[in-house]
Amino acid sequence: MKKLFLGNLAKIPKPEYNPVQKRVMNIKAIWNNNHQNDNGIEKIVRLFLSSSQLLFPGVYIKYLAYLKGYEYRDLALDLYVILKIAFPLFILIYEWQSYHYVIYIMIYLLLETVLYIPTLIFASDIISKPRSYKRSMLLLFLNYIEIIFSFGVLYSCGNYLNKPFTHWFDAIYFSTINSASIGYGDFYPITIIGKILATAQAFLFLFFVVLFLNFFTAKIKVKGYFDIENES
Repeated sequence: MKKLFLGNLAKIPKPEYNPVQKRVMNIKAIWNNNHQNDNGIEKIVRLFLSSSQLLFPGVYIKYLAYLKGYEYRDLALDLYVILKIAFPLFILIYEWQSYHYVIYIMIYLLLETVLYIPTLIFASDIISKPRSYKRSMLLLFLNYIEIIFSFGVLYSCGNYLNKPFTHWFDAIYFSTINSASIGYGDFYPITIIGKILATAQAFLFLFFVVLFLNFFTAKIKVKGYFDIENES
């Protein structure tokens, strides 16, 4: 079970600093221009992205897992990502939209996801490279599933569309269709809030799927059956 969930422990290097220390050191590195001589708006954005992660639970969950054993960091993050996907689903299935604090918590967790990927790319000057870029792409896909589900909840919170949803899955259906920029016409926004939500989700589609998927794809090196065949 350890090999299944934790991998080969002998190949996991023990980090010198815990996740919170790493994040603070990263902010200092950006501020002092240790790795990139940026200034102005670029530096402000990079400092904001790097600092923003300290406002969300993810880095502290990794820290608590680190206290148990550094090899548990990735497993704890995986479980956290799965819970963030499940949370909006529970909201839709059990119709918790009327509980405002539940929606606020979901939006808070959604902001962490939206800011996490650009932070990795633009504002991680001293953060070590991931254990696996394939794993990073898988987490990116799960992050976007979370965004689709969360926007489904937001669409269902008011009369923002031309007609109400008749089933909880209708919200996920419309969110998925809108994120893919398809638009069958059965659901469409008719209010300003609905149009803002649809526009924001369309931007996030370009933000995540096009730009960042290309970034991670360029870093993946596949070693598989066809490579072995070519070598023989």
